[in-house]
Amino acid sequence: MTFYRPSKQSEYVHIDSLFGEAGRNIIDSDLLESQFRHLMRVAVSVREGAISSSTLLKRRRSGSHKNSTYTAFREVGRVIRTVQLLRHLSDAPLHRRVTAATNKVESFNRFSQWVGFGSRGVIADNNPIEQEKAMKFNALLTNSVIFHNALDIAEIVRQLLEEGWEIDPEDLAHISPYLTEHIKRFGEYSTHELGIQPEAYDPKLDVDFTQLHDQELRAEGFGTAA
Repeated sequence: MTFYRPSKQSEYVHIDSLFGEAGRNIIDSDLLESQFRHLMRVAVSVREGAISSSTLLKRRRSGSHKNSTYTAFREVGRVIRTVQLLRHLSDAPLHRRVTAATNKVESFNRFSQWVGFGSRGVIADNNPIEQEKAMKFNALLTNSVIFHNALDIAEIVRQLLEEGWEIDPEDLAHISPYLTEHIKRFGEYSTHELGIQPEAYDPKLDVDFTQLHDQELRAEGFGTAA
């Protein structure tokens, strides 16, 4: 990740190497100052619901490298990201929470990919609406399976408690709902009929095709003259 300096003169004793070469990765403070009113106007519009963040990004995307407000927002993002990275390095409890949350997200994504195994997980449709449907349907199915797993786990825990087992909360904390061993993605097929001998195939049909045959002959010019 890239760290950004607040000015060219900024230097740090122990972590200066994180910011790259001296004189590079500098926040454009002058741009932020000149665009401050525009930044606040856009921020208030998003907060009040006058415009959505996605719509804002679409509008700013066109010619964004020439748009001063877009560039200023990019600088704000760099400032926030640098501050968060520094907090992440210096705050051990925060580091553990971020790591735990990241692991959960990655586990969910792997489970979601496992559920959406069709076409190797590739969305082949170019229609954005169909792509969104595929993603939402996959998320719905994934969450349904996770919920079902959670119900099964809870039922087993209740049975163990009824049998007199002592359940340690720390043990339960290590149980994941992203279980796949008991799920048959391809369904279940009955094989008890494989040994049954099928009846002999009879190609004969009790249908008179003479009329169709005569029509074909007349169409080919072989019919009798009147």
